[in-house]
Amino acid sequence: MINSNTSLFGLFGNPVAHSLSPVMHNRAFEETGYNALYLAFDIVDLSIAVKGIRALNMKGISVTVPYKVAVMEFLDVHDDSAVKVGAVNTIANQNGKLIGYNTDCHGAIKALTAKTTVKDKDVAVIGAGGAARAIGTGIVLAGGKLTIYNRSAVNGERLASDLDSEFRLLSEFGRSGCQILINTTPVGMTPNREAMPVKSTALNKEMVVMDIVYNPLKTMLLKAAEERGAETIDGVGMFVNQGALQFELWTGQKAPIDVMRSVVLDALRS
Repeated sequence: MINSNTSLFGLFGNPVAHSLSPVMHNRAFEETGYNALYLAFDIVDLSIAVKGIRALNMKGISVTVPYKVAVMEFLDVHDDSAVKVGAVNTIANQNGKLIGYNTDCHGAIKALTAKTTVKDKDVAVIGAGGAARAIGTGIVLAGGKLTIYNRSAVNGERLASDLDSEFRLLSEFGRSGCQILINTTPVGMTPNREAMPVKSTALNKEMVVMDIVYNPLKTMLLKAAEERGAETIDGVGMFVNQGALQFELWTGQKAPIDVMRSVVLDALRS
């Protein structure tokens, strides 16, 4: 029950209407009896929004597109996870000190390695934003051979250089093979469900194809990959894994991960 002692958490991004973070976290609070409320905020001025965390004494924030890198300059402390990745998707307010974490890396690699190994495999990551940086870092640490594909050469080359990996323009995808393909962009996300980051002809049955978009549950990329005989990994695993770690950082309690996964799947199927 919401009362005068309810702690406030939220999501900062733009857009956020598609997000199931409120559904997932509010159900986790309910399951554990933690007196809190989680809301989504469509942010137009990031610096003012971060000031609002302190002003409203918000206890924690999830950060999504397009602010995962930009938000870092407004925080007091960066956890090792955020420093290593160079992006923040989680903020904890500890007595007025804003600490940035990255749980994307953990969430993505856990979801990926549940289906396949990464070491010594050729991994193509589409995108050059905060999620790509987090996942690319995880791939490199796991011993994968990483290539960044992006529409913008400037952003793609910068990320590839930071991760000591290869870069190619997205238009070149398919000219050389990969064993694992990971889409880290919002292409194909609700409401633009018909979009795909690459052509279906570039996919094959030897690939494992992962899309971090979780709404819809099965993106056009994953549908095309299945039709070509590839193994697929949807975005729910990463989403729930990173959210569970957020919950634990904020509350100090073990996350009810099975409950969180169930409520997300129910929402996607409804």
